[in-house]
Amino acid sequence: MRVIVNATPLIALAAIGRLHLLQDLFGEVIVPQAVYREVAVAGATKPDADTWATAHWLRIMTPDQEAAFDALLLGLDAGEMEVLLLARQIAPDWVLIDERQARRVAFALGLPVKGTLGILLSAVIVGFLSKEQALSDLQSLLDQGIRISPRWQAWFHSEVGAAE
Repeated sequence: MRVIVNATPLIALAAIGRLHLLQDLFGEVIVPQAVYREVAVAGATKPDADTWATAHWLRIMTPDQEAAFDALLLGLDAGEMEVLLLARQIAPDWVLIDERQARRVAFALGLPVKGTLGILLSAVIVGFLSKEQALSDLQSLLDQGIRISPRWQAWFHSEVGAAE
């Protein structure tokens, strides 16, 4: 399976020590150049910065084309725009993105979208995490200051509870 991942899922998973789930769950993990700059270069002073240096399985790519319009017109940042451009270029199995506006644009483009909670749920379904670990990870994300709406929290609790 091939996925393209935006900054927030990378940052969130690294913050709770679960970045490896991307490699465990997906065959090819692609990170746009702008996203890599955001998390690895600009975030080099953050506590989990060494995580990026050891994640040699992340494939860094730059889209072949540029946006026909300014990303800001859609309320997107450079990383989100590159995620969407790459997704249109290579048709991944999943686009991993958490930000509401970027998800809306991805859905409008017909792209398959999954977020950080979807990654944790997938890990439960395939047996990489227990239900208890996943629910603990949700709490850790919240404790780390990752914003997750009450609606998504409720969805996650429901889905993890139903996972077999």
